[in-house]
Amino acid sequence: MNILVVDDEPLEIEQMVYLIEKHFPTATVWKAQDASQAIRLARKTSIRLAFLDIQMPGKSGLDLAQELKTETKADLVMVTAFQSFEFAQQAIKVGVLDYLTKPIIEEDLVRVLNHYTAHSHYSETIRRTLQIIHEEFGERLTLSSLASRIHINPAYLSRKFQEEVGTGFAEYVNHYRLVAAKRMLCEKPDATISSIAECCGFNSQHYFSQMFRKEFNTTPRDYRAKELYMA
Repeated sequence: MNILVVDDEPLEIEQMVYLIEKHFPTATVWKAQDASQAIRLARKTSIRLAFLDIQMPGKSGLDLAQELKTETKADLVMVTAFQSFEFAQQAIKVGVLDYLTKPIIEEDLVRVLNHYTAHSHYSETIRRTLQIIHEEFGERLTLSSLASRIHINPAYLSRKFQEEVGTGFAEYVNHYRLVAAKRMLCEKPDATISSIAECCGFNSQHYFSQMFRKEFNTTPRDYRAKELYMA
């Protein structure tokens, strides 16, 4: 799924991207620092959800929202440093899904993401499947065992997952685990690579390191060292 974050402040963008990837790790997050860049991205990329800062040089976030509504099918969330009844009225007229106030509170962002997920195009079967993956990614998860738990045929689940999510079941689970491990490497600097691999559902540290390097073009150890150095 493609998510767009538009803000003229780079640090605000990076914070949003970090929080989105933390709670919505399978998303592809696109970044823009003004309305024209956002429109160019939206025209060439199928954006599903966009977070728009209301105050930007050139076109405002509300002007951009109106243009995105005309040209795309994206759901829109406004981000603002202030709250007002007038702003809320304008946002409703444009068709904004929700809005957040700065500084972004993690719980508020999670609420919006959860609301979007609950009202997404996913069927109940796929929503239940994703919920189990997100809650139990550290456990042994197979297509057959998960299908049995939600009382459907494995072949049917495999086909529905590919159709609705756009990737295979195993690929999705592996990616989710790797993103979780990426986050954990920084949040638990004293934990061993082996323990993080096990915690995220990988039976072998060697396999985990191979998959991590393939996904992020770096090793878990080098990634941790770089992130902790920059912190």
